[in-house]
Amino acid sequence: MRPFKTLQKLYDEESQVVITEKGSPPRALFYGEGFLQEDLPVGTRVIFPRPPMAGVPNVKAAIRWAINHPEGMEPLHALLKPGMRLTCVIDDISVPLPPMVTPDVRQSILEIVLELAADSGVDDVHLVIANALHRRMTEGEMKRMVGDKIFDAYYPDRYYNHDAEDPDGIVALERTAHGEEVSVNRRVAESDLIIYVNVNFVPMNGGHKSMGTGVSNYASLRHHHNPKTIRASDSYMEPKTSALYRSNERIGRNIDKHLKVFHIETTLNNRMFGAPVDFLAKREEDYTEGDRLKFQAMRYALSKMPRAAARKVLNAIPAPYDVTGVYAGATEPAHQKTLETSWKQYSVPVEGQSDIVIFPIPFISPYSVNSILNPLLVQVMGLGYFFNLNRGVPLVKKGGVLILLHPAYDEFDPEHHPSYIEFFHRLLPETRDSMKLEHKYEKEFAENPSYVHLYRKNNAYHGVHPFYMWYWGENGRQHVGKVIVAGAENNHVPALLGWDRTDTLTEAIEEARGFMGRSATISLLRIAPTVMVDVK
Repeated sequence: MRPFKTLQKLYDEESQVVITEKGSPPRALFYGEGFLQEDLPVGTRVIFPRPPMAGVPNVKAAIRWAINHPEGMEPLHALLKPGMRLTCVIDDISVPLPPMVTPDVRQSILEIVLELAADSGVDDVHLVIANALHRRMTEGEMKRMVGDKIFDAYYPDRYYNHDAEDPDGIVALERTAHGEEVSVNRRVAESDLIIYVNVNFVPMNGGHKSMGTGVSNYASLRHHHNPKTIRASDSYMEPKTSALYRSNERIGRNIDKHLKVFHIETTLNNRMFGAPVDFLAKREEDYTEGDRLKFQAMRYALSKMPRAAARKVLNAIPAPYDVTGVYAGATEPAHQKTLETSWKQYSVPVEGQSDIVIFPIPFISPYSVNSILNPLLVQVMGLGYFFNLNRGVPLVKKGGVLILLHPAYDEFDPEHHPSYIEFFHRLLPETRDSMKLEHKYEKEFAENPSYVHLYRKNNAYHGVHPFYMWYWGENGRQHVGKVIVAGAENNHVPALLGWDRTDTLTEAIEEARGFMGRSATISLLRIAPTVMVDVK
């Protein structure tokens, strides 16, 4: 990268919003398993993440403080009784991204909770992973998450994945006032106390969603994982504007009415990159000569590797996140504290929307850990998650243009995503209408015995999961006027998704300006690390 003029900095050191000038350096942008180095047009607004918040000085002390001073409940030690049935429900591998360095905060929580349970005479303890309709975690992933000691003591009889298709393993509770079915894991339902162990990676995680989604089944999830609910959610990240959140809230309150649930929620900072790639968290204006050399070396090495090898290298770099808060107790008051801390880390105030918004798409998503970011997952990252990184007002104007940076390759993982392959190649050529897809095909995929078997016995996402991924991008599709994928290596993937394609970002910007007008405003959301815009 060419050196930046250091005599006069062209940006405010405290601001997370940088306006591109003639002297601005090119940007280092994620592009799947590789990187692009791009000059942006003068006037482009580049929105950077906030610096990482300071972590708590002592994580285990913070955990002990939280469980002894919970919100709206008695301290945990007062709830534990000899001979009781205790179940710890644990967030799955979909958060955080990338996986954090060990010990994972879930391990730290469980070590304290299980020791306290043993001291209280509680020996009927199970650990259940809240994977809902996600794939089952592998033995190696399960061991990494909780550490060798807990794994050896509990796996496989008392430490296992939730099975949403076990005919004897689901219990139906009372329906909500809106008629929504409330179903939960049988072991959970028959426990005297449930402790939910959460990692809050973004504000959408945690709260009533933890139990209402994590240990439920298709019959319950279909009430909010549907196009109508998604369209009624202005942002997934802001509870006040999310119909998805309100449905989970109704279901979760019903669960709290029938079961005793003690939540332990944790927030992380956005220290996503440690050595040797910590320069990726910097603004390019702040790169040293060493950072530029490291970036160029990494970019060159990844470009020469087979894609599978590059993916393996990137997945092998854990994130050195710091725990910024631990909150425990009743669902709603504990989660409110979590949300406050989460927004302090992620929210960046931004003045006004833009006509054109650029999203670099990295190699990983919540549904591709140790796997492939297939075309449906590129779609869900761009139109689902990144589009919704706001508090109810999107960064892109209504009818504006989204530019996604990704190769958009036609590559799927047959072990993790078998139903995705059929959905993409059989259904999308017929229709991209979410309502039609839901009405005509959702039940067929959800009840397909082959997909049910692969979900239960292998490590496949549930047969209905690709529908959810398509629905997840619904409010993004309804809002924008055009999507362009820059750098797409083929024509048919963008065409099936309803997108335009260009070879380069420069060409994509030119096409977007032709659509929106030559004076169109442009913003780039510099992800990763995680950043959310609070658009005024």
